[in-house]
Amino acid sequence: MATKWKTSHFSIASIALLLTLSIALFFAWILYQRGANTGPVSSQPAKSAPHYSLRLGLNLSADSALHAAAQRFAQLMAERSGGRVEVAVHPDQVLGTDEQMVELARDGRLDLLLTPTAKLSADVPAMQYADLPFYFADRTELYAMLDGEPGELLLTKLYDVGLVGIAFWENGFKQFTANRPIRRPEDFAGLRVRTMKSRLLMDQFSAMGAEPVVIDFATLRQALADGAVDGQENPLVAIAGKKIYEVQQHLTMSNHAWLGYVFSASRKAFENLPQDIRNLIVDTARELSTWEREETARREVQFLETIREAGVEIYALNDDERSRFAEVLAPIARAYGFEVGYDLLAKTDELRTRTMLAEAGQDTPLPWLIGLDADLSGSGLLAGGAILRGMEMAVEDINAGGGILGRPLRIVARDHRQNAKRGAENIETFAAMPNMLAVIGGMHSGVILEELETIHRLRMPFLIPWSAGSSNIHHDYRPSYTFRVSLDDAWVAAFLLEHALNRGQHVAVILEQSVWGRSNEEALKPLIAKLPPGRVEIHWLNRGETDFDSRLAELKAHGFDVLLLAATAPESKALVDAMAKIDEPMPIYAHWSLTGGYFWRQSREALKVVELNFVQSVMVDNGEASPRARAFAERYRADYRLSAVDPILAPAGSVHAYDLVHLLAHAARQAGSGDHVAIRAALEALKQPFAGIVRNYDPPFTPERHDALGPDVLHLARYDMYGRIVAVR
Repeated sequence: MATKWKTSHFSIASIALLLTLSIALFFAWILYQRGANTGPVSSQPAKSAPHYSLRLGLNLSADSALHAAAQRFAQLMAERSGGRVEVAVHPDQVLGTDEQMVELARDGRLDLLLTPTAKLSADVPAMQYADLPFYFADRTELYAMLDGEPGELLLTKLYDVGLVGIAFWENGFKQFTANRPIRRPEDFAGLRVRTMKSRLLMDQFSAMGAEPVVIDFATLRQALADGAVDGQENPLVAIAGKKIYEVQQHLTMSNHAWLGYVFSASRKAFENLPQDIRNLIVDTARELSTWEREETARREVQFLETIREAGVEIYALNDDERSRFAEVLAPIARAYGFEVGYDLLAKTDELRTRTMLAEAGQDTPLPWLIGLDADLSGSGLLAGGAILRGMEMAVEDINAGGGILGRPLRIVARDHRQNAKRGAENIETFAAMPNMLAVIGGMHSGVILEELETIHRLRMPFLIPWSAGSSNIHHDYRPSYTFRVSLDDAWVAAFLLEHALNRGQHVAVILEQSVWGRSNEEALKPLIAKLPPGRVEIHWLNRGETDFDSRLAELKAHGFDVLLLAATAPESKALVDAMAKIDEPMPIYAHWSLTGGYFWRQSREALKVVELNFVQSVMVDNGEASPRARAFAERYRADYRLSAVDPILAPAGSVHAYDLVHLLAHAARQAGSGDHVAIRAALEALKQPFAGIVRNYDPPFTPERHDALGPDVLHLARYDMYGRIVAVR
């Protein structure tokens, strides 16, 4: 029995031991498996990474360089995203026309698209940048601009129309074809030339004596064959693809403009993607810009050979011939400054100037420079552009007369975007540039006020052709480096108040809540104090304010019958629109600041029922103009290709800037150098009088007086039916 018990006990113990070992081994195996995993252990089932299916639309066929680049883009996106992003490319307008694809993208129903710049220019006129004829020296310069700051400026303008601009691809540079040789601009005289529906392109051919004819591309070849037109412009891909070489005998390799394509994304779709996918799209599209351009150029070699084999005479313009075309067509770029954007053109010219300065040899005499620090892209862009135009006209005169001290004068403009910090940075930038004589300012008094410390620390002569803020001239910096050919709020306030009081019994003054508004308040308060209580009352508006309905109704209910207004274009537009809704609208007497933006264009309907009068220093567009002002207006219209009824935009800015640049040239000649201290001193004591557009300056300034004008120059003006500024009679 004992032996049997011992045997049974041994068996049970052995089994228990084996079970313990088995359990230990099982948990060890579990721990091993956990250790083998590279990621954290989760009790939830693993989730796969999100997948994104995107569509890309374009108008060209599957055998184009653009389509090849789009396919390459799709492949790289799949590879670089690890298969997370799939891009389906839809060529040949299968998703619709360019206009339809843009609308799909705006609605978020198309993710990516390649659109000709010309097709975007209706909504974004700046896209005409690459259409400017002979504006770029060569491909290298154009690509540098598009891939640099000007290109970034251009792409950002798409955001407001529902797109995200990413990169510039292309369909090639445009060339001329005709039924006779084209070597000079004069060779176009008398030809009927096909063009797209574009005022800029039509003006291009008109400037060379041709008759532009708008014809759809689909019927172009037949029109050439029938003799309906004698010539046209297109990239080689279109000339070869449409077999235009069969109906045109002469091809001129002009490279005069560029048929670009914008790679963009739907703003709605793009902003719904994670940041890493957005970055991947942008980086890949921009990286492929070079490949796509090289592929386009590679294919053009074969296109050219095909055209040559067809017996077409091919001629490439030499440098002198290109210069002649550029000279004749330069007014096109000047005339389209407001449409294309002076912020964009100014940045281009600045980069060209920097390149010129960097490449100049030690023995090369550098030109004199004059800077422009102004708003070229915001609510004051008309004022900034007008100032720049006046500077251009003066510089043209000065250089035609031999320049200053034997050297030409050149403009460098920078956009401060109504930002005082950016403005001060602009002054610093100008001061660091060699041969910078002085800086011209813009319309915003608050920006200039904040720049005064920088101006005087750097001893930079600063010339003011617009801002009327009293403190821009009357400040405590000594010696003062600010000089002005413009108005002063003290004169304007008294002038407008007198007219308003003669018109009504109760005047409501509405001022912008800003440094400039407070400058007007300071001028008005002592005048109001002399009047019976309640005759004049000051009210304030804020920048960006748009709702004036209730405020105007309240003023009318309290017996106010005249308005005196000091506000910029956007707020003035909103106020005038509200005034137009009131029975018996109150007449308005306004500061001229509203003319510095697109006020008239946006308010022309309201102005049919609202009486708006505003101050001006000089009249150029009617019988009140002096002979010199009329001559200035005639030349301006010729230079900027305006008809007799086209308005000269913000004319006072152009006239003041014109006079100021001439006064600066006199001062630099008198100083005998570009030394800023010497120029400042010469401005205070100019020996040579100057017959300007506004007045005879003899002298313009003295040590005690840095305002060249006075209250005697003030006129009351209005807009006529064409938007021209004319005198109130």
